Amino acid sequence: MSMIRDLRAAVVRPSRVSLRKDGGTYDATRSPGAATAVVDCAVYRDGRRIETETALTPHEAVRLVRRDGGFVWIGLHEPTEAEFSGIASEFGLHPLAVEDAVQAHQRPKLERYDDSLFTVFKTIHYVEHDQLDANSEVVESGEVMCFTGRDFFITVRHGGQGSLRALRHRLQDDPELLAKGPSAVLHAIADHVVDGYIAVADAVQDDIDEVETEVFSPGRKGSPRGSDAGRIYQLKREVLEFKRAVSPLLRPMQLLSERPMRLIDPDIQKYFRDVADHLARVQEQVLGFDELLNSILQANLAQASVAQNEDMRKITSWAAIIAVPTMVCGVYGMNFDHMPELHWRYGYPVIMGITVVICLGIHRTLKRNGWL
Repeated sequence: MSMIRDLRAAVVRPSRVSLRKDGGTYDATRSPGAATAVVDCAVYRDGRRIETETALTPHEAVRLVRRDGGFVWIGLHEPTEAEFSGIASEFGLHPLAVEDAVQAHQRPKLERYDDSLFTVFKTIHYVEHDQLDANSEVVESGEVMCFTGRDFFITVRHGGQGSLRALRHRLQDDPELLAKGPSAVLHAIADHVVDGYIAVADAVQDDIDEVETEVFSPGRKGSPRGSDAGRIYQLKREVLEFKRAVSPLLRPMQLLSERPMRLIDPDIQKYFRDVADHLARVQEQVLGFDELLNSILQANLAQASVAQNEDMRKITSWAAIIAVPTMVCGVYGMNFDHMPELHWRYGYPVIMGITVVICLGIHRTLKRNGWL
C-alpha cells in the first residue's frame, strides 16, 4: 500500500505543490487571490455545526475532530491533484479512489476500502428551452464523489450543476438526523440526487409528449420534413445520457439498503430503501422513454415513407397525363406530307379537343383511385 502511495505522489509535479503553515498543501499554480477548491469545511458534533471565528482549514478541522470528537464535512469543487493530495493523505484515502475523484468522468458506483466508502453519483439537470429542436440540449450532467469514513465526509463535485450548499443548510436544520454521522450525509446526498432524477424525468416526459403529439397530429403543416426525426433522435441521445446516470446507480443503492456496513448507521440504512425504490421507479421511466421514442421514431419514418410514396404517385399521375399531349404533338411534329387530317380545316381543333378529353379522362380515373 505504501509503495502505491509513493507512486501516486510521484505523479504530482513538485513545482505545483507548496506546504501551508497548517501542514496541508495547495496548488501553487493558482494565483493567491483565486478561489480555492474547498467550498466549505465544517466540524459537526452531536448534530450541530461547531462555529469558529475564522473559516476552518481541512487540517484544523481534522485536528479539532480528533481532539473533541464529531466528524468533519469537507466540500470541494473540481480540485486539482495537488489541491486534493493533502486532504487525501490526511484521511488516508485510497489512491485509486483519489485518482477517480480528481479526473472525474466516472460511472456511478460504490467501492469499499479499508476505512472508507467511495461513492460516485451522476447529477442530472434539465436544461430549459423555449422550443425543442434537433440541437436542443435537454439534460446536463455533473458528478458528485463522496468519501465516507468514521469521522469524516468528503464531497468532490464536478460540473456547474448539483450544488450541495442548500442541502448542507437543510441538514444543519435537522440536528437529530445529522447526529447519525457521515452516513446521514451520504443518504441525504443520495436522496437529493435521486429527487433530481424524478424532476428531470417529469420534464423529459413533457418533451416526449410534445413530440408525440406533433408527430401524430393530422394535417400538420409548416414543419420541414425530417425535423421531427432530428428532434426524436436528439431526445434519444439525451435519454441515453440520463440512462447512464440512473441504471448503474441501482446496484449501489441496493447494497447500501440491504447489506450491513459498519460505516452506515443501521437507522440510516432503512432510509436507503426508500431511495432505492425511487431510483427503480426512475429507471423504469427512463427505459419506457427509450422504448416510446423508438416507437415514435419508427412511426415518423413510416409517415415519411408514406408521404414519399404519395409524392411519387402524384408525380407519376401527372407524368401520365402530360404524356398524351406530348405524344400527339410528337406525332404531328414529324415532317411527312401525307398525315391524317393534316390539310383538313377542322383538324387542329378536333385533335386538341380529343387530347383534352383523354387528359381529363385520365385525371378523373387517377383521382377516383386516390392517386391525385
